[in-house]
Amino acid sequence: MRKEEAVIRIIGKLDLLYGSIIDQRQVREVLEEVLHDYDLNPTERGLIVQDNMNDKIMLYLASKKIDGLSRLTLESYSRHLSRFALNMRKNVEDITTMDIRMHLAAYAKTGVKNSTIGADTDILRGFFKWLEDEEYINKSPLRKIKPIKVEKRLRKALSVEETEILREGCKTYRQRAILEFFYSTGCRLEEVEQVNKSDIDWQKLQLRVIGKGNKERTVFINAKAKVHIQKYLMTRLDDCEALFVTERKPVSRLGRRSIEREFDNIEKGSGLKKNIHPHLIRHTMATHLLNGGADLVTVQAILGHEDASTTQIYAQLSNANIEHEYRKYMIQ
Repeated sequence: MRKEEAVIRIIGKLDLLYGSIIDQRQVREVLEEVLHDYDLNPTERGLIVQDNMNDKIMLYLASKKIDGLSRLTLESYSRHLSRFALNMRKNVEDITTMDIRMHLAAYAKTGVKNSTIGADTDILRGFFKWLEDEEYINKSPLRKIKPIKVEKRLRKALSVEETEILREGCKTYRQRAILEFFYSTGCRLEEVEQVNKSDIDWQKLQLRVIGKGNKERTVFINAKAKVHIQKYLMTRLDDCEALFVTERKPVSRLGRRSIEREFDNIEKGSGLKKNIHPHLIRHTMATHLLNGGADLVTVQAILGHEDASTTQIYAQLSNANIEHEYRKYMIQ
């Protein structure tokens, strides 16, 4: 058995037994150091390994989890790769470029968008590159598959007026606190889900959150958010550590779907004819910052974008500023 595979399997077992108690990266470093001078060989249990795809997918996802990928990203990878394995029913070393092309063509016929096909291709590319790097296969069959061209569409943020209308649509202290927290911090849904009351530094009006890739960053709370979050906390009689909790007993941390439902309720209360969701508020916050004069690097740091080109999407929305600058400097 390859050392990398052995390490992943051991960490996987420890994770099942002890969960978040263990530091997976630290355990990985220890195991790699201890096993450095040893040769590991798998026990032969049969002459032919039938359909090893699912086993390799499990190892790949375990490896990515150790690398710090978020739960949602891992779930997305799992869905795409599981569908691929179901269609192929082959060993990884037997997959050809034509198999990949046929799979993508069949997936496209289901009516999914180019962006979904592109995401599927990128996930497969990452999986087979990992297989190649770990020497499970000689060469990735996706080397000859070109990236899917995806039409870029501008993400439409809420205007300042629409944001105020949305605020007026909040009917409970919890709804208003959730809306203001998302808008002031620009956090992702999965980041807000994990925030605890004790994470907030009320003097500095800031907190640390764990974002994509297990990376930590500082986000900020404005004065309006502070007021409404504290109003919400004053209504609570529970001792749950989570910032946002369920209303029904036993009180527990408010989950992803429950937060999304709160945004559905805010949308209905506001009367806005738009699909209101947590990521739209993140888009809106970023756009308002850029329109207000914040530089791209600052917004990139606040949002936790690793690549500045991702933040650039929001800058493209600043048409009002573009027109203002044009009329200011254009010689008549």
